[in-house]
Amino acid sequence: MTYGGYLHLDEILSAQRPLSDAPDELLFIIQHQTSELWMRLVIRELDLARQAMAEDRLEPTFKMLSRVSRIFEQLNSAWDVLRTMTPSEYSHFRDALGGSSGFQSFQYREIEFALGNRSAAMVAVHNGQPEVVERLTAELARRSLYDEALALCHRAGLPVPAEVLDRELAEPHHADDGVVEMWRQVYADPERWWSEYQLAEKLVDLEDYVRRWRFNHVTTVERVIGMKTGTGGTNGVDYLRRMLAVELFPDLWRVRTVL
Repeated sequence: MTYGGYLHLDEILSAQRPLSDAPDELLFIIQHQTSELWMRLVIRELDLARQAMAEDRLEPTFKMLSRVSRIFEQLNSAWDVLRTMTPSEYSHFRDALGGSSGFQSFQYREIEFALGNRSAAMVAVHNGQPEVVERLTAELARRSLYDEALALCHRAGLPVPAEVLDRELAEPHHADDGVVEMWRQVYADPERWWSEYQLAEKLVDLEDYVRRWRFNHVTTVERVIGMKTGTGGTNGVDYLRRMLAVELFPDLWRVRTVL
């Protein structure tokens, strides 16, 4: 066994195949390939975190959520590298991308679904890939990360509203006064609810990093292409700005106001 053989470096390092002679296309390809590799790990860690929560094993859950936050920190740093590419440099190879777009990343969509930003309509983006449609549909049929957290709090004896626990899993969770009150009780008495208190803060940490990733994404896109339409036909910056308003764990942000 060799280092290169173990890591399959021949396959990885031969997977960068620019379609133009623009020097910056290699940067663009590597940026997105490495992001997809990190996303693969995020999906695995979110799966394991949900399994651990379902079994009331919070210590492993905390470790996995911390790891996901650190991965998003890495993804955030990657935007700094991509922002070294200027609009004129990007224009040299943009036409070669055709209709390809980060909007088509099924792993990113799976992460959004796992975190709770769910929309069955978005599965249609991947209709040309039956295995991806099956994978995303299966994700919508299981509890999101936040759903698992609320179910765990309910089992611990906290007053999570029944209508929240029994809601349609394929739909996103919206802020709920009863859930805000539940978290208020946790934050008001952290010694009694120490594990749930830690869980809440791990979730807030994670969403904080995701918000930064979204902000860096829209800033980088605007810096490179301005207000142009995205290569995949999206509204580009306008679409990404709307994503900044998406809340994954809304009750945890609102509880700070009522404490």
